[in-house]
Amino acid sequence: MKQTTIEEARRWASLFLKQHNRETRVADLLLEDLLDLNLAMLMAYERDPFPQDKLQLYKQHVREHAETGIPVQHLIGEADFYGRRFCVNEHVLIPRPETEELIEGVRKRLLPSDQVLADIGTGSGIIAITLQLETNRRTLATDISKQAVATAKTNADKNEAAIEWFCGDFLQPLQTETIDVLISNPPYIARDEPLADTVKNFDPELALFADNDGLAAYEAIVRQIAARTQKPRLIALEIGHQQGQAVKHMIHSQLVNYHVTIEQDINQKDRMIFAILDS
Repeated sequence: MKQTTIEEARRWASLFLKQHNRETRVADLLLEDLLDLNLAMLMAYERDPFPQDKLQLYKQHVREHAETGIPVQHLIGEADFYGRRFCVNEHVLIPRPETEELIEGVRKRLLPSDQVLADIGTGSGIIAITLQLETNRRTLATDISKQAVATAKTNADKNEAAIEWFCGDFLQPLQTETIDVLISNPPYIARDEPLADTVKNFDPELALFADNDGLAAYEAIVRQIAARTQKPRLIALEIGHQQGQAVKHMIHSQLVNYHVTIEQDINQKDRMIFAILDS
């Protein structure tokens, strides 16, 4: 059936997605981006003719997502996070809402004396950029992937954030830097954990998986902190929902004088570790 109005295109896309066991909300997300309309405007203009120069691209994107699982954000090229737009691609993770809660937890615990923040394993740069813009602190960011750092730099320019970028393994490039607050959302998925194809086939493996049941990245981070003479006052880590006690024990066993708490996300799952150095 020919799609001549916005309503007809939405109906076709929703049915096509449903037949392929995909979320029907994707139909609206793609429309909102392509037509530069929010959902309320889509509903208001649903009887308007669909722009013919954009119809084929819309159908193509719907089919691609339905048949391959390619994320909507990769089709669009951008993702929303903390009220801002960020470029995403195959080299970086798509931002998750839970990471906004990690940022809120950091902001709540910041002291005026905390002048240097470091986001290690930065990926697309969402944590570093958001915290720099929200707190106006000196912000450092590292990633082992040169492609991820390039994407993060693009996002910093796009959002006019002043970040100092380093390429290397977590804290390794920052050995001579004083760090007051260390933040990380490292890879924490066990290699045998089942994942949706929208994640498994499109998010970078380097940013998803870690050895030792997903704990290897935390082990590396804690080991690097332990080797430093100067320790961060605050350590903030995003974790897998079953990793809280293991990461807490890891910090207690290797780092002295840290008070460690596990916090849950909005879905009541363990999601964040906050470790504060006792004064």
